[in-house]
Amino acid sequence: MPVNGDTPATVLVVEDDASLRMLCRINLDLEGYRVLEAETIQRAIEFVTAEPVDVVLLDLHVGDRLGTELLPILRAQRPEAAVCLLSGTSEADPPDEEGVHGCIRKPFELEVLTETVQRLASRSVHR
Repeated sequence: MPVNGDTPATVLVVEDDASLRMLCRINLDLEGYRVLEAETIQRAIEFVTAEPVDVVLLDLHVGDRLGTELLPILRAQRPEAAVCLLSGTSEADPPDEEGVHGCIRKPFELEVLTETVQRLASRSVHR
């Protein structure tokens, strides 16, 4: 999904489950997005500081760390990026955090994923 003509929006998927990362990557690739995958918070930080990121799909629990640890770094490095939390079904409602623009509960329908990313990519561009 281009954000400014020819350039596709970049989506960073921060998720420790390899199969879920792959599912997101394949489906978002098919929709025309540039997809970066981070299996750890540290890898996500590396991407955020080095790559233009428009949308972040952020798991609440990444390994033994909380996904929300990435939010202050995102706000500092990529304040224009739109963030959507990925939350397991057994978890309570995710915390309200500054800079978070939505939540997708796992397991999710692919249409929910693509519609959410499309909405957030559009939001990121219009800031």
